Amino acid sequence: MALISGEVELEAVLVELAQLGKDLVSADRCTVWLHDEEAAENWTLVAQGVEPLRMPASSGFVGTSIKTGQVLVIEDAYQDPRFNRLIDQETGYRTYSILTVPFQNAEGTYFGAFQAINKRPIGSTFSEEDVQLIQLAATYAGKAIENNLLHTELIKTQQEMIEVMGQIGESRSKETSNHVKRVALYSYELAKLVGLPKKDRDLLRMASPMHDIGKVAVPDAVLLKPGRLTDEEFQTMKEHAAIGYEVFRHSKRELLQAAATIAHQHHERWDGKGYPERIKGEDIHIFGRITAIADVFDALGSSRVYKAAWKDEEIIAYFQQQAGFQFDPHLTELFLMHFARFTAIREAYTDL
Repeated sequence: MALISGEVELEAVLVELAQLGKDLVSADRCTVWLHDEEAAENWTLVAQGVEPLRMPASSGFVGTSIKTGQVLVIEDAYQDPRFNRLIDQETGYRTYSILTVPFQNAEGTYFGAFQAINKRPIGSTFSEEDVQLIQLAATYAGKAIENNLLHTELIKTQQEMIEVMGQIGESRSKETSNHVKRVALYSYELAKLVGLPKKDRDLLRMASPMHDIGKVAVPDAVLLKPGRLTDEEFQTMKEHAAIGYEVFRHSKRELLQAAATIAHQHHERWDGKGYPERIKGEDIHIFGRITAIADVFDALGSSRVYKAAWKDEEIIAYFQQQAGFQFDPHLTELFLMHFARFTAIREAYTDL
């Protein structure tokens, strides 16, 4: 089982477990069921040979097994009133023997079941040894699912924290909370256009709201000044990029490492005249280059107390002029080719 526990994707783990369970007990097929508390249903997370199924939580062998925590060994499903023959009628399949083993979380709550169907040869009954083998598979399935759910919950919690922290940073500079949402969505869209893998797109979307977190350390006299900044004040303002980097750079979490990179590099320029490190071209991380376009696009298209929103034709002209200077020319080309996608996001998340 060491190979299975090393798998990364939950679906891959469960598909492999279902296949392993099928082979171990000589079943025709195996299914992994999960309980949906809100919908009061049980549904197939992995189902061999059939389309995904949903059943009322209180019905069938799976419902009974999850509710009671019992292992159910059925010789002939058609002889048991709990079996729903409609499934066989719809698929043309004939169910005979069934072995259903529930699995539980760390708190002892049953939240799913591992099911083996039709012991081979047909007419055979699942043995006690089969029960033990499927119990082992069910235990691994339960742990894989629970770990995945916990990981998903952790990512959601981190994302909520990042959004709140990003909004705090923006609120000090009188930006709106929708600014960080829009920047995240623009960044995701541009990452999609340039062909980044979904994992990287998601990481960028979750981390980009932190691009200006360093503003929390910029004095109000500078941050909120309505007029043009002096050279000294501008130097103080520029420190927010390095400060934002320092906030996250020691974290070992991938999400916060991405936030550190974005905070640090989104004011760098393609021509090397940006800040804080004056790096240029592809030495700037792709996340920094994408967020730079997203942030500037949103800033130009938004009205503030000290300026009116630019017209779209003015924004397009600006990016055309700055391609290869301030911005990555290839990313800028993609951005302008699909400009309507970005204005649609802006309109969907307007400032109140």
